[in-house]
Amino acid sequence: MAVQDKFLDQVTALLPALRAFGRSLCGDPARADDLVQDTVLKAWTNREQFQSGSNLKAWLFTILRNCYYSELRHRKFEIEDPDGICAAQVAITPDHDAKLHLRDLSRALQHLPPDQREALILVCATGLSYEEAADVCQVAVGTIKSRIARARDRLVELLGEDAAQVTGVMPVTTSLTEPEKLAEQRTT
Repeated sequence: MAVQDKFLDQVTALLPALRAFGRSLCGDPARADDLVQDTVLKAWTNREQFQSGSNLKAWLFTILRNCYYSELRHRKFEIEDPDGICAAQVAITPDHDAKLHLRDLSRALQHLPPDQREALILVCATGLSYEEAADVCQVAVGTIKSRIARARDRLVELLGEDAAQVTGVMPVTTSLTEPEKLAEQRTT
C-alpha cells in the first residue's frame, strides 16, 4: 500500500508539469486537461509496469505525448458537425420504418370500401391504366378515377401524419368540425 501511495504522490506532484506539456502540445487548456486525465488514468492502470527508480516524469510525458498523437490520428477521420447537417446527408433510414409504414398502409387499405380498394390496387399497385382498370371492373373510366381519388383521400385521413411517408400525399388539415365536414360532403 505504501508503494501505491508513494506512486500517487509522485504523479500528483507532476500534474502542473503535465498540464504545461499538454498545453504546449495542443494549445487548448481544456483539451490539455483531458490529455492529463487520460495520462494519469493510463499511468495508474499500468503502474506495475513502471520500474521504481526510473524517471517517472519522462514516463508520464511519453504517455501524454502518445495520447495526444493517438487523438490526432483519430481526429483526422472526424469532422465537426455541430448542426448535424453532414450527419443528415449520410443517414440511412432504418428498414423497420418502411416495414411499419407498409403494415400501416395494409391495415388502412382494409378500412376502404371494396370498390375503392380494388380500383386503387389495380391502378396504383399493379400499374394498370385507368382504362384497363375500368375494363376489369366493368365501369366507366370516370368512376375509376373517382374511386381512386376517394380512396387516396380516405387513406390520408386514416394514416394521419404518416400519410406522406406511405402515400406521398400530405394530409390537409382544416378548421371544419366533423358535422361541417359531413354537410360539405353532402353538398358536393
